[in-house]
Amino acid sequence: MKICTIIGARPQFIKAAAVSAKIAEMGEKFDISEVIIHTGQHYDADMSNIFFEELKIPKEKYNLEVGSGLHGEQTAKMLAGIEDILIEELPNWVLIYGDTNSTLAGALAAVKLHIPVVHIEAGMRSFNRAMPEEINRIVSDSISTLNLCSTTTAIEHLKNEGMGNSAFLTGDVMYDCAMKFEALALKYCDPLAKFALTPQKYILMTCHRAENTDDKLRLSQIVSAVNNIAKNHTVLYTMHPRTASFIERYYLKFSDKVKVVPPIGYLDMLVLEKNAQIILTDSGGIQKEAFFYRVPCVTMRDETEWVETVKLGWNVITGASYDKITEAVANFADHRPAETFDQPYGDGNAAGKIIEQMVNY
Repeated sequence: MKICTIIGARPQFIKAAAVSAKIAEMGEKFDISEVIIHTGQHYDADMSNIFFEELKIPKEKYNLEVGSGLHGEQTAKMLAGIEDILIEELPNWVLIYGDTNSTLAGALAAVKLHIPVVHIEAGMRSFNRAMPEEINRIVSDSISTLNLCSTTTAIEHLKNEGMGNSAFLTGDVMYDCAMKFEALALKYCDPLAKFALTPQKYILMTCHRAENTDDKLRLSQIVSAVNNIAKNHTVLYTMHPRTASFIERYYLKFSDKVKVVPPIGYLDMLVLEKNAQIILTDSGGIQKEAFFYRVPCVTMRDETEWVETVKLGWNVITGASYDKITEAVANFADHRPAETFDQPYGDGNAAGKIIEQMVNY
C-alpha cells in the first residue's frame, strides 16, 4: 500500500512526525510505503526545514516550492504540481492534514484522479465561512473517502452534514506529538534560560492570523492589551515576520517590557508552553497544546474549533477586544481551572488508529 502524504505548513509537519513514524513502524507488517509531497506553502527554514530536522520526519521526495501568494494562485500551483506527481506515483491513498490550501489542493487533485483521500483532523468547524480554513475543511471533508476525527464533536458535525458514514474517531494526532516529544524537548531544549524566564512566571504569546494582523483596529487592540498586561507580567511574544510587517505598517509598538522574539522551533515551543503561567494566542494548535499541558489559554479569536477546551474551562475566547483580553488574563492569573475531567482528545495513539483505518478499509 503506497501513501502519498501532502504537507506544506508548520502544523502539518508536526502531525506528520507522528503519523510518518507509525507508518515506518507498521510498514513491513502491512507492506506500507510513504511518499511525502511538500508543497512549499511555508518555505523559509524557520517554518519548514527545522521541523523535518527536529522531528525526524522522512525527507520529502517532492518539493513544489510554491511559496506565498493569493489563495487562488497558491492553490492552483499546488493542484497542478500534485496532480503530476500523483499520476507518476499512482498511490493507493492520498493523506491530507487539517485545513490549509495544501490540504484542499491535495484533496482536489486526488479525487479527480479517483484516488481515495484520507483526511486527518476532519470535521472541525468554526462556522465562520469568512475564514479560508473553514472553506478548505468543508470541501476536503466532502470529497474524502475517510474522514478521521480528533473528537466526538467533529463526528457529530459530519453526521449533521450527511457524512457520518465516512467519519471515524481516532483521537488527536497533536496529542500524540505533545506526549511523544515532551521528554525530548525537556532533555535537549532550554528556552527558559535563553530568554531569562522563570517557570509559571510568564505569559507566552503568539498572534499570526490574518483576521488579526491585517485589521488595524484589531491589531491595535491586541497590542494595547498586551502592553497593559506587561505592566504586571512578563510576556514573551514569538512574532511571525508577516505580523512584524503589519506592526510596522500601522505604526504600532510593543512596550519594552514585552520580549519580542522570532519564531522558534517546535521543541523549544513545547517547553515554553508547558512552563507558561498563561498562553495568549490565535493559533488553533497552540490552544490544544495549552490544554494538553494544563496551561490556561486566552484565544484572540471570535470563535474556536476546539470547543472542548472552552467547555472545560481552560480556554476563554476574547476576540481582539482590549477589555476581554485583559480581563481573561487577570482572571486566569487569580484562579486556575479545575483539573479533573476526561481527556477528549484520545489516548495518545491516534497515529496507530489512522493507519489501521486505511489498512482495514
